[in-house]
Amino acid sequence: MKDKIFNLLLTLAGVFIVVVAAGILYALTTESLPAFREFGLLKFVASSEWVSRSDTYGALPFIAGTLLTSLLALVFCIPFSLSVAIFNGEYFRGKRIARIAGSIVDLLAGVPSIVYGIWGFYTVRPILIQLGVNSQGFGILLASIVLAIMIIPYASSLSTEFISMVPNDLKEGAYSLGATQLETIKTISLPVSGSGIFAAYILAFGRALGETMAVTMLIGNTNNIPISLADTGNTMASVIANQFGEASGLKLSSLFAIGFLLFLITAIINLIAKAVIKQLSK
Repeated sequence: MKDKIFNLLLTLAGVFIVVVAAGILYALTTESLPAFREFGLLKFVASSEWVSRSDTYGALPFIAGTLLTSLLALVFCIPFSLSVAIFNGEYFRGKRIARIAGSIVDLLAGVPSIVYGIWGFYTVRPILIQLGVNSQGFGILLASIVLAIMIIPYASSLSTEFISMVPNDLKEGAYSLGATQLETIKTISLPVSGSGIFAAYILAFGRALGETMAVTMLIGNTNNIPISLADTGNTMASVIANQFGEASGLKLSSLFAIGFLLFLITAIINLIAKAVIKQLSK
């Protein structure tokens, strides 16, 4: 009887997740249809115009801003998060300093995004100004740096777990053949845990794609296609946060359409990641 009840609860939980996902997709699709009917899907995605007075809307500037800031954040994140993961999972595994560092990483992972936004504006921004960056136009760079700092705890924490799961027998075999610790990490630990580390970075990238408040505070909130790190811009999440409350009619539908595209982009990235992980695991 207990097994049947447990199986029923698991089934209900699985069905609930599917229903929630279907509900989100249905709401986004139905609310987006007026915008797609008016502009067409391809035109809406490819258009760079966002003019409320003429009811002309296009998502290209926000797609570009989202991908640019998220990819830059991932690039900035990888060397730091991987270093932390190797520090905690290999060099000082099980030691007090690794536990302290792991606790700090977990603490940073729980900090609300708006706190990161405030910190970025009042700490990172003045540093960039001191370095000579134009104070009127470094929204993309500033947002990317803060996004990277936000996703480092997620990527490093998960990567540490995967590195720690590498069987000791493999590493001891490398040591017995005369390999140094660095050589063992390069030839055993990282290759064996590679698919898990890749998955960690995909999850971190997904967090960066959907981040709202910190980016809204730092990116500059202009409806332009950013072509350099010195430009201001908007992401898909930030434009929704900025304009959703006052939107109506076709503009509201266009914002829902941007949300639908963000959902679609995230789903595609996850599917590609699963395919890559499957290949790496073979």
